[in-house]
Amino acid sequence: MRFLLLIICTLVFGSAYSQNINLKIFGKTDLETKIIDSTNYTKTHPNTLFIKNEIETITRTLEKKGYIELKPNKLKKINDSLFTIQLSLYKRYKQLRVYYEELYLKEDIINKISKNYTRSYFDLPFLEIENSLNYLNREIAKTGFPFTKLKLSNFTINKDLVEAKLTVINSRKKRVVNNIIIKGYEKFPKTYLKHYLKIKQNQLFNLAEIQTKTNQLNNLNFANKLKSPEVLFTQDSTTLYLYIDKIPSNNFDGFLGFGTNEETNKIQFDGYLSLNLVNNLNFGESLNIFYKSDENDQQTFEINTKAPYLFNTPIGIDLTLRIFKKDSSFTTANQSAKLNYQINAKHKISTGINSTTSSNLLNTTQNTNIDDYESTFYTLNYEYLSLNSNNLLFPIKSKFYIEGGLGNRKTNINNQQQSQFTLEAFNIFYLNNRNSFFLKTNNALLSSNAYFENELYQFGGINSIRGFEENSIYANLFSVINTEYRYQLSSNIYINTIFDAAYFENNITSTKEKLLGYGLGLGILTKSGLFKLNYANGKFEDSNFNFSNSKIHISLKTSF
Repeated sequence: MRFLLLIICTLVFGSAYSQNINLKIFGKTDLETKIIDSTNYTKTHPNTLFIKNEIETITRTLEKKGYIELKPNKLKKINDSLFTIQLSLYKRYKQLRVYYEELYLKEDIINKISKNYTRSYFDLPFLEIENSLNYLNREIAKTGFPFTKLKLSNFTINKDLVEAKLTVINSRKKRVVNNIIIKGYEKFPKTYLKHYLKIKQNQLFNLAEIQTKTNQLNNLNFANKLKSPEVLFTQDSTTLYLYIDKIPSNNFDGFLGFGTNEETNKIQFDGYLSLNLVNNLNFGESLNIFYKSDENDQQTFEINTKAPYLFNTPIGIDLTLRIFKKDSSFTTANQSAKLNYQINAKHKISTGINSTTSSNLLNTTQNTNIDDYESTFYTLNYEYLSLNSNNLLFPIKSKFYIEGGLGNRKTNINNQQQSQFTLEAFNIFYLNNRNSFFLKTNNALLSSNAYFENELYQFGGINSIRGFEENSIYANLFSVINTEYRYQLSSNIYINTIFDAAYFENNITSTKEKLLGYGLGLGILTKSGLFKLNYANGKFEDSNFNFSNSKIHISLKTSF
């Protein structure tokens, strides 16, 4: 038994020992040997096949560095554990001059890879030949030749310069996209395919460009990309397959807020409901219905519809009707229509008209700052929007919206030239996977020689400066900054701080004030939707903290 174990151990250790074969590569001179050693080639191998592969690898590496006259001598076996080979490097050439035909390669492409070029040749460092040829191949493929091959031939040596001819091998007929087939979401709006993704039939086939364009699907709120596009080539046609998934995009949003009335010391409730229907007709359209009633006996009703790419053109339309009623003081009806142009997935510009009619419900002697009027503004807008398609807690990463308008206000007494300006922007700054910082600003300005209370902006509450009653502050100029530090406890729970600051002016009452709001928040992604709970306290700059001024806001946003 011991003798059998001895034989097994001898065979195992003998086999393990025999697998270690050393390789020694050297040059004709000590300098050549140092150059070879600088490649850090592998010196220990399990068998001779690995040794031969290593020699071929080192040979190609040195040739790419410019040792194109390299000659390997015969591999020698010194003993069972050592093989040697001599590589004669000879002269190193640093530049390759490539002669080409301008028919396939234009000057604007050549100047990206070469500092010294003409219409017939360009120079390349040997170390950059492979990457440069790959770049040229990709550029030619973009022109409708996806099966292009580049070949260097007719090598000659002219003093210190190596010369070669570049041959471009491709089919004579350019490839175009003949057919587009959508898998997954077959009713994906064709207008979005043409104007949003800018992919259409009979355009030159460029796979890299198509892949970039389909990534823009993740900026849509009703569809995303399932996987990368695929292509079927036949002798006479090119068929493009796009894999798109339709995602739930309708959402219902509402909140309930309550606080203590300073006059009655009783709890008052306020809230809003928002229903947003998106892409139910598979045209990319949306319909938003909004209703809000707050503790100041103010009611707001708004309906907005958006129809993109009308009549298969890149032009879309936005229509809005907004009705606001302030107790028994006044009502204001606002109508707006905008024509927009989607520049690309994130940028949009629009122009439109905004018409407002307001009626005084009071006896004229009760409040001389409220009056009947009609106003018309012509507006110009720009919007940037970047989505977080994979983040259900914070689906929008960045937004920038700016609008300017010129118009006039008519009353029974006179006409007044006016201008208005609004700016809204926010961004989420990610510190790491769990920590982020949210920064938002909201600004508005109405410029006029005289003002009515029923034409001023109203702000305050959960969607502006938190800790104040909804729409309780009237201003002809205001600026609000919202900040939140957010910490994600898990993929569906986060907590956040609240620190808001605002400045506003009311020229009717000659008021200029600074406001502060601070508190804490909680967000939970449930099966029903995103549940938010905010606790905030607001104060004027010169006032003291009062616990009774605190506001609690509860909201739930659900998608279906």
